[in-house]
Amino acid sequence: MKTVDINSPEFQQEFLKTEKFAHKVVKQFGWKFNPDEEIVERVLKGLTNNKLLYGKRFCPCFPVIEKDGKYVSADNRICPCKQAIEDEIPNKGACHCGIFCSEKFSQKANKNSHIKIDGLSVNELEEILKKEQLLGSELEVLLKAREKELLDFELIDIREPFEHQMMRIKGTDKLLPISRVQYDLDEWMKLKDKRIIIYCHVGSRSAYLQRALQQQLGFDKVGNLTYGIADYPGEIERG
Repeated sequence: MKTVDINSPEFQQEFLKTEKFAHKVVKQFGWKFNPDEEIVERVLKGLTNNKLLYGKRFCPCFPVIEKDGKYVSADNRICPCKQAIEDEIPNKGACHCGIFCSEKFSQKANKNSHIKIDGLSVNELEEILKKEQLLGSELEVLLKAREKELLDFELIDIREPFEHQMMRIKGTDKLLPISRVQYDLDEWMKLKDKRIIIYCHVGSRSAYLQRALQQQLGFDKVGNLTYGIADYPGEIERG
């Protein structure tokens, strides 16, 4: 299997070409680079790597597969991808990989760049929010950030109503019991394009539902509280 040495002259030369390419993209579409320079550098290196390995600047956040003797992106993602141009940047402010963003997104990121919650920057918090499996301590800091309007997500309790009444995480937005998914399907589908975190008592039911939402309904922004409310160190509501 061919590999690329990022310290090689070949990689360095191609990296410069990728930088020039990215600047042309920004100018063409009137975008901005993400203010987080680490994200920009990481994606540029990923694009360079894919160009050398596969001959095209496939988005590094998506797998590249071989099909009919040719390399293709599993989600048809070649930078700048159609999804970023038509949906992600106009509607969400930034592309999936995070290298390109809108003027508004850039300004907001710069404004919040100095803010830290429990020692974590907004960018670090956003990376935590993208995780599929979350610890109780991570959810606690995410809720603190949401209170300050630094993050946007919904917290869903998927236990039964009697469990919810007995105790629930403060900040829970909805109760949608796993036993009623087929009846509450319309409510779930309203959440499909939002970032959500689901939880149960110890994480087993929510992990099962997470897989079902991903595999059967196409959810791609759902996180699971790995060890459930039993592992949550933050404030609990009762009654």
